[in-house]
Amino acid sequence: MNVYSDSSHIALKYLKDTEVNIDNIVLMTGNFNIRDSLWDPSFPFHSSISDDLIIIADSFDLALSTPTNPCPTRYSNTAGVSNSVIDLMFLRYRSSELDHHTILPESQLSSDHAPLSIDISIFKEIIQMSKLTLAPKSDHETAFIKDIILNFKILDTSNIEDISKLEQVVNQLGTIVDQAWTKNAKKLKISKHSKKWWSEECKWSLDNYRSSRSLENWKKFKKTVKDVKRFFFDNKIQEITNKSRGPWELTNCIKRRKLPAIEAINHDGHPCLTLDSL
Repeated sequence: MNVYSDSSHIALKYLKDTEVNIDNIVLMTGNFNIRDSLWDPSFPFHSSISDDLIIIADSFDLALSTPTNPCPTRYSNTAGVSNSVIDLMFLRYRSSELDHHTILPESQLSSDHAPLSIDISIFKEIIQMSKLTLAPKSDHETAFIKDIILNFKILDTSNIEDISKLEQVVNQLGTIVDQAWTKNAKKLKISKHSKKWWSEECKWSLDNYRSSRSLENWKKFKKTVKDVKRFFFDNKIQEITNKSRGPWELTNCIKRRKLPAIEAINHDGHPCLTLDSL
């Protein structure tokens, strides 16, 4: 996450007062416009804004990174104004792969800020592009169930005398299900256009329209899609209702919300919480 916080620290105030739901942040870096002795040895003071920054970083499970070559990150062109360290990087807490960064003052070019550099390893990942599936209420699902029932009926379970034979029968049951699945499941290509509610009926209706290009078949296709989607989501609602007895979980209005940040009026170091104290 890249952050720029101006001299009024607007970005930090926003992050402090707002519930930001960002998961798996690897690093947070940017110009925070904060001078502090924690990261700038030439500056002898500590700022309370720095504490807010550390708390914000900790909420993302990040910790302040130490550069391999400590040096200024901001170079002043004004006489009498010293160089400073205001560009920082926070990395995943206790990460063995990400534990330091480098400041590159020779690469600042025409900027008055030196870039921060870090190497992030990217591991090879195999992304599944297809999957086997059985559409609910489809002919394939019916054939899958029939194959399982047929093979269960002819399975010999009359000689289960010990644990080893019981395990053998259980393994045979698993093999029957696997074979029925492989035989009847349909291979689908996963794409950004994939829809969970799409069915064989939708496909058949779409193919019918594409072959005729008639307005009547287009209307039939739209009606089929509407009916299938309604059936799918009605089942989803029913499933949630029966499982948790809470259909309101489908709405966003009941989710936990963070209360707005408030600050009490203080007098002589004590908050004014009653009319008399005011």
